[in-house]
Amino acid sequence: MCGLAAIFSYGPRVSQVDEEELLSIRDSMLNRGPDDSGLWLSRDKRIGLAHRRLSIIDLTDSASQPMSDKSNRIKIVFNGEIYNFRELSRDLKSKGYSFKTSSDTEVLIYLYMEHGTNMVHYLRGMYAFAIWDELNNGLFLARDPFGIKPLYYADNGETIRVASQVRALLKSSSIDTSEEPAGHVGFFLWGHVPEPFTLYRGIRSLPAGTALWIDAEGRKENKIFFRLAEEMYAKNEIDKPISPDELRESLREALLDTMSHHLISDVPVGVFLSAGIDSTTLATLAQEVGIDELRTITLGFKEFQDTENDEVPLAELVSRKLKSKHRTQWVSQSNFHDENQRLFEAMDQPSLDGINSYFVSKAAADAGLKVAISGMGGDELFGGYPSFTQIPKLVNGLNLFNKIPEVGRGFRYFSAPILKYFTSPKYAGLLEYGGTYSGSYLLRRGLYMPWELPEFLDGEMVREGWNDLNTLANLNTTHSGLTDSRLIVSSLETSWYMRNQLLRDIDWASMSHSLEVRTPFVDVQLYRAVSRLVNNGCTPGKSNMAMSPYCALPDEILNRRKTGFSIPVHRWLMDDEKYQQGRGYRGWSHHVYKSVLGRIN
Repeated sequence: MCGLAAIFSYGPRVSQVDEEELLSIRDSMLNRGPDDSGLWLSRDKRIGLAHRRLSIIDLTDSASQPMSDKSNRIKIVFNGEIYNFRELSRDLKSKGYSFKTSSDTEVLIYLYMEHGTNMVHYLRGMYAFAIWDELNNGLFLARDPFGIKPLYYADNGETIRVASQVRALLKSSSIDTSEEPAGHVGFFLWGHVPEPFTLYRGIRSLPAGTALWIDAEGRKENKIFFRLAEEMYAKNEIDKPISPDELRESLREALLDTMSHHLISDVPVGVFLSAGIDSTTLATLAQEVGIDELRTITLGFKEFQDTENDEVPLAELVSRKLKSKHRTQWVSQSNFHDENQRLFEAMDQPSLDGINSYFVSKAAADAGLKVAISGMGGDELFGGYPSFTQIPKLVNGLNLFNKIPEVGRGFRYFSAPILKYFTSPKYAGLLEYGGTYSGSYLLRRGLYMPWELPEFLDGEMVREGWNDLNTLANLNTTHSGLTDSRLIVSSLETSWYMRNQLLRDIDWASMSHSLEVRTPFVDVQLYRAVSRLVNNGCTPGKSNMAMSPYCALPDEILNRRKTGFSIPVHRWLMDDEKYQQGRGYRGWSHHVYKSVLGRIN
């Protein structure tokens, strides 16, 4: 897990890379890689790569980056983990390649030499990387299918600058930092900035599952190599019903497979352990896989003691059953305020969430860990959110209004000014949006509705931003081709809430503490396995997932009402008048927006 940076000058008006600029971008990401740093510039200085390293696999200096092949044809900077690198290494060795390290980084080099840009189809893991190809005189960028690892770039038509953080690219004075309407509108629409946008016109996120090639002449090829909806759709391959025992074994095999891959490390790995089914299942499977020493970390909050939201008693019960080396970290309101400044300094883009990820990552780092396993993704994959039942009901009940859209628009126009004084302003959009999966999802996950935004954002910015976001059309694309309601909602939750908020939050929050977080539920092979079951008449839920370990989970965990991995942030915030603006977390969103912009600018 690391921070990468690159600057490449291309086209007819070639300029040399400013070494100080590249170093400034690199070293602004110190927390992403405190163990080592590296820099490489080509002889003509038209391309430069830089890296900060958090050593996880192959801890020796020989695995430092930028790394090259023996002929110096290929240079790479890489952030992430390739979980199938050992299998790939064996295959490459059988084809005559020899290795000087035991790192996954070197595997990427020779995989590229063997398969070129098609290398991405062989990878299993979380990754973002930049490869310089001296022979073909071009730069190749790629980002993993779910977007677990970030990759941002600024391209002015003559020079492209690349980094693992938006904040890092802002160290350059050559980037257009004027307001990007889609980024600002997107934040208040969702509570996060939807990719590929940022708050700045000159900076974009390389979308998840996308690769970009740029050569020295300025020719560019942008290729989407992974589409979730396509992966989730599978033809019926089973000619007889799946029995409960077969379902359990299929899930167990798939879950053990992803867990065994996600535990590969040359440093100790811990598990974030709450009182929920997701993390408890992963901790139990980690023990069954045969981890050397199971380490678990739980957050506790004084405000939640003796309530159903208190994670500590049940988490400690599980840790005793698993005989793990356990640590409970208590967090109070004073800790929240003490860490407030550092939290906003770490938040790369404004986000409504991320506080829980920040504090649990801090607890893991304080325990001496470099790597931790998170249960993120279990709800999206196994239908754990209320949206899996609410959205289909809404669509089925209101789809009649899709044929008469003027009724929905009229209802919203006349009701919106009134409803906001009595209930959620979202209800004004029920008839307009509720009859489709995309519209219902916007109602379910949206922070503000589009018609509310001109109340506090410039009207022209809202119009331009809403048009550029093309929200409803992009939501439709997310589940294009899917007909099963479970898979439709799963694709929406995975591609929007998880990708743009949860995964991004866990990245900046964990890396601010120099911690790598792995997400076994967010795995292409596991998604394929579960989707295949759904497409063949099974709908595995949380209870099925929980039955996959041979070591049964405690009844207290299995029968516990879902509360989510929460912290008492709302109570903490409501003690301060500056957060008390609007319903729910709307006041907090305005504070986050101003705080992150203020600290970046």
